[in-house]
Amino acid sequence: MDEHHPQPAAVQPVAASERFDPHLYLHPQTLARLSTMELRAKMIVEGVMAGQHRSPYTGVSVEFAQHRPYVPGDDIRHLDWKVYARTDKLQVKQYQQETTLDLILLVDSSGSMRFGSRLFSDASGSARETAPDGRPNWSKFDHATATAAAMAYITINQGDRVGLAVYADELRAMVARSARQSSWKQIVDALATHPVDRHTDIVRVIDQTLAKVNNRCMLVMISDFFEDADQIRSAFAKVKHRGHDLIALQVLDQAELTFEFDDPAAFEGLEAEPTLRIDPRALRKAYLEAINAHIDAVGHHARSFGFDHQVISTHKWLGPTLAKFVARRNAASVTRGRN
Repeated sequence: MDEHHPQPAAVQPVAASERFDPHLYLHPQTLARLSTMELRAKMIVEGVMAGQHRSPYTGVSVEFAQHRPYVPGDDIRHLDWKVYARTDKLQVKQYQQETTLDLILLVDSSGSMRFGSRLFSDASGSARETAPDGRPNWSKFDHATATAAAMAYITINQGDRVGLAVYADELRAMVARSARQSSWKQIVDALATHPVDRHTDIVRVIDQTLAKVNNRCMLVMISDFFEDADQIRSAFAKVKHRGHDLIALQVLDQAELTFEFDDPAAFEGLEAEPTLRIDPRALRKAYLEAINAHIDAVGHHARSFGFDHQVISTHKWLGPTLAKFVARRNAASVTRGRN
């Protein structure tokens, strides 16, 4: 990625009708048009900002928001006695919730994340057949990095700290947690990488991550979770034991979810597995049973520790994912304000 000299000629212009629709800003069709991760991230920012609003939460913080009538059970320390003296009415001060959330984004860059069935030529609406680096498809890793960049922006914009870990069989790149606006650019730069031909070692990665954390955090793992379910459970158990929260975002390509292949073909392993020639029609039923069972297992293990799990299709826009993340994050903020 050329950070200082992005090539505007390689970017498909966004139609005027799209410019104020966050759904389109965050859709793979739009994101695939952009020639660099930096440009893609800027588009994500505009989409996130288009749907952002500030929500007031009751609690003790530094910024006053509004008054509301007193009801029995309210903390009398928050009564506004000056208002009472003027109006003879009991009014409670409400504030913008001051949060202290630390978020760590863990993005899977193992070999399987290179898979993608959506052609750039189909997604971009242009004559370009491949991405600038020669890839023909919008991959799971593309979708994961777009999701991570958007979540990082949301977190920093709300005054919280965010850090990043890109991993495969071990941590490959890290950005220290920070609430500075400049750290978002560091995260975007770290995400502008490529998956490696390695398997995922989720337990080792969690051990390495937790060794660098000495306070409670929210971890967001963005991965296809193509690993043994027992290993995934062990990793989640370590996070729970250390008192952290976790959101598991399972990124899958539409072809992996439906297996709508018809002709016999050679299927190549992306993490050093052998290439096999198979008839997909003969395996479709067994494959769908296996993939759905694995998805269910990941979700079950997450929920058993009180964590969230969500499947993300690379063919769908990021809006619902980001909306659920914001709701989850704000719920955690309210909980902290009450404790």
